[in-house]
Amino acid sequence: MVSFSDNTSLSCPNNPSQAPKFANTFTTRIFSDVAGDITITVDGESFLLHKFPLVSRSGKIRKMVADGKDYNVSKLELVNFPGGQHTFELAMKFCYGMNFEITAANAAPLRCAAEYLEMSEDYREENLIARTEVYLNDVVVQSLEKCVEVLCTCENLPPIVEELGIINTCVEAIAMNACKEQLVSGLSALDCNGESTELKTGCMEWWIEDLSVLRIDYYHKVITSMARIGVRPDSIVESLMHYAQISLKSIGKCQIWNPARPNSNSGTTESEQKTIVEALVNLLPTLKSSNVPLSFLFGMLRMAIMVEATVACRLELERRIAFRLEMVSLDDLLIPSLRARDSLFDIDTVHRIVVNFLQQIEDEENEDSGGYESDGLASLGHGSLLKVGRLIDSYLAEIAPDPYLSLQKFIAMIETLPDYARVIDDGLYRAIDIYLKAHPMLSDHECKKLCKFIDCQKLSQEATNHAAQNERLPVQMAIKVLYFEQLRLKNALCGSSGDGFLSQKISSGVPSAAMSPRDNYASLRRENRELKLEISRMRVRLSELEKEQVVMKRGMMEKSGNGKTFFTSLSKGIGRIGIFSGPGGGKRRKPRGSEGKSGRSRRYSVS
Repeated sequence: MVSFSDNTSLSCPNNPSQAPKFANTFTTRIFSDVAGDITITVDGESFLLHKFPLVSRSGKIRKMVADGKDYNVSKLELVNFPGGQHTFELAMKFCYGMNFEITAANAAPLRCAAEYLEMSEDYREENLIARTEVYLNDVVVQSLEKCVEVLCTCENLPPIVEELGIINTCVEAIAMNACKEQLVSGLSALDCNGESTELKTGCMEWWIEDLSVLRIDYYHKVITSMARIGVRPDSIVESLMHYAQISLKSIGKCQIWNPARPNSNSGTTESEQKTIVEALVNLLPTLKSSNVPLSFLFGMLRMAIMVEATVACRLELERRIAFRLEMVSLDDLLIPSLRARDSLFDIDTVHRIVVNFLQQIEDEENEDSGGYESDGLASLGHGSLLKVGRLIDSYLAEIAPDPYLSLQKFIAMIETLPDYARVIDDGLYRAIDIYLKAHPMLSDHECKKLCKFIDCQKLSQEATNHAAQNERLPVQMAIKVLYFEQLRLKNALCGSSGDGFLSQKISSGVPSAAMSPRDNYASLRRENRELKLEISRMRVRLSELEKEQVVMKRGMMEKSGNGKTFFTSLSKGIGRIGIFSGPGGGKRRKPRGSEGKSGRSRRYSVS
């Protein structure tokens, strides 16, 4: 196609006092004796033209002239012309036989204009419809960059552009070209051992950058087509992350912590952001096909909460996060709450994530109940649960100082995890202690209700010593802690630490003969899990006893010169413990309001 170099415009001012002119050297030479005989108005702009070259190529203009009251009709108006005045001017130049270049920037508008003007082969060979089709099918589809440029021009065109198939053609061409690049990079990686990583990364980056300029509906079509053709899920995820970073960067950080902010963005902008978030979540690959970075999932979840995305969108993100909850960090779970007069953090969202995690574990166990599984798989699932237990205990300790955190929400978060998710309750005890310190106005009944979740038998020696001197705990709780500590020391002296409890667990786990094989297997699985948990506890107890034994031996060696024997020292140690647990002996506990005024020492403070 010859490049167009004539800069003379066909348009004229829309002013009744000044007649429209068509001053072009090429036309003046051909029609030197013929003045313009028809004025066509497009978007308020008038064009003085000649009927003959127009009706010979445009079926629409021919029909409009023929349908007039007489053949001497001199004024026409084209409503909703695709591409506007500039595209109409190019179409008219084509009718007059003037040379200009069809490019990716004007191909789609010219194709729509040709369809609007009915410039088909029925009126003239190699008409504008045929010429634009040849360019789109032979030139544009061969280049991913040109396809993206054509799609960008389609954003401002009427729905006829989709009816003509231009959008689908470009979308499929982009997906196919990206797939070809993927194959080329894969083959190049086989040939270039040392440079394969750089080559592969470079091949992915250039088209990912190009796609970020597309409107979200076109981008959705492109990514869907890529997934169907077979583009790598990791490449799709990388493209989604880049598109989100570019298109959602306008959401300010102040929106997170200031829900009552003035609405600086227009409703259209917020609606577009909501559409983008929901579309990107819908485009995420399946859980098993690709590992989406957790940082991106949590970022999208925060965005979904800010723009008030649909419930289905947020639940999908929560489900994906729950699938790998054992890999989540504490900072990821600290999602700010946007609701006024509520806790500082979005606890309801974290609660749903944990519930989803437990539901997935239960579903996996039900699927495996038909056959026996290896110990490795079983221990792997239990290990993930223990990691989540430690994570949630840390989360509880982090949100406990929040003065707006209600007791109901705090307890609901504690009750989410089962008992076997914690080997020891030190983390839970620390979180509850921090909550009691931050909420001194709790009643005795509320304190008892909260402390009942602490299993005194699962506290370490350090936590037990702290709990025995903690004035924030209810009196019954402190007595219970001292009782189990004394019982543990007694069992340690008798050399039967944990034997009675363990034997009781084993005897209670014998399956009944009346149970079905499925229930029998489920019971054995539960018993196996409890035994593993008990073994973990016994290991902790054993390490503590070994430390105590070292301290006792050191004391015996120091006091051997004074004639004190091992049994004398040990009996005095037991006597000191008995003071706290006696029915009427010992010091009286001070009320919770007198905290900080007592002279009692507080060792091992965890709050």
